[in-house]
Amino acid sequence: MNQGLLSVDEALARLLAEAKPVAEVEEVPSLEATNRILARAQRSAMDVPPMDNSAMDGYAVSTKDSSRLKVAQKIMAGSVGKPLEKGTAARIFTGAPIPPGADAVVMQEHCTLENDFVTLKKTPKAGDWIRLVGSDVKKGGEILPAGKRLLPQDTGLAASVGIKTLPVYRKVKLGLFFTGDELVMPGEALAPGRIYNSNRFTLRGLGELFGCELRDYGIVPDSLEATREVLRRAAAECDLIVTSGGVSVGDADYVKPAVEAEGKLLMWRIAMKPGRPLAFGKVGGAAFVGLPGNPVSSFVTFLIFVRPFLLRTQGLSAVQPKSIAARADFDWVEPDARREFLRVKWNEQGGLDLYPTQDSAVLTSTSWAHGLVDNPAGQAIQKGDMVRFLPYSELYW
Repeated sequence: MNQGLLSVDEALARLLAEAKPVAEVEEVPSLEATNRILARAQRSAMDVPPMDNSAMDGYAVSTKDSSRLKVAQKIMAGSVGKPLEKGTAARIFTGAPIPPGADAVVMQEHCTLENDFVTLKKTPKAGDWIRLVGSDVKKGGEILPAGKRLLPQDTGLAASVGIKTLPVYRKVKLGLFFTGDELVMPGEALAPGRIYNSNRFTLRGLGELFGCELRDYGIVPDSLEATREVLRRAAAECDLIVTSGGVSVGDADYVKPAVEAEGKLLMWRIAMKPGRPLAFGKVGGAAFVGLPGNPVSSFVTFLIFVRPFLLRTQGLSAVQPKSIAARADFDWVEPDARREFLRVKWNEQGGLDLYPTQDSAVLTSTSWAHGLVDNPAGQAIQKGDMVRFLPYSELYW
């Protein structure tokens, strides 16, 4: 039924086989490393915590002592107490070092204080509410593996062991341009036959989400020479060039002949909806991906194909988004013979609602939705069926 069409998986495998991870590494301040790809594993040069410390506000005591003790000292976080004498306790606060001679902390809620004497209402056990040295991180232990996309908590972990800078792969340089004399930018007069260039905003925003260094070449006039000139410039400056539209065989479609003139091009018709046509090739040292012009098709094909290509180029090996099994609260009675990506939204009942129209020109559906249902070719959906849901939170990472 889909004779002559590549499956999504086949096209993706061919695409990823050509993705070449960047090799250049740069040191960046840990404070600025979030969302970058770590080039080398990081180990701790210290124990965390570096000393036994209190996990609670309370009283540091010896479990060998009595239940009524004189409060002989106060230990704040950042200060160091004196050795604990027999028959005494130390008022201690969260994070403060445990004084020599103490082997437990009693929470202040379990104590009564009167005239500088504290009475313990709960008998402590050795080790109660004490964070032991190295209980979080051992000196010499690996804290962050190579190839990890650094999350905010990762840079915080690096900072907690004193790492000031981190080695990361340089950002992937992504070039974008858009063809069509009908395209205008918001703020310009919308003459008859003209349309606003929404794809420029969508694809540029996606490139920013994936941490790329963007080169936006704007709207290119409909001419072969202008298209070739921009391609040459982009190929010299970028790792990947992405366009939308202009790769068919119409009289005003100059991207295809321009890429063929400057490099090589493969045209793939893919058994997916939306987004059947996809172009892939090379121009100089840069990879090229030509997306469909329809706004929803361009958006979906970027997420399904360009996203994993970018992630692999950034140095990540795991590039497939994680799906969620979710309940469909809709009927889809006339499935396409191609694999479909349906725009859906969580509802208050914990199921998924379907946008009323799945037309590839209706950009509203992408903004309304919370993600896509990845529906196999020819599969009808009835209310209550479990479907494979790809939330934007997975597709945007």
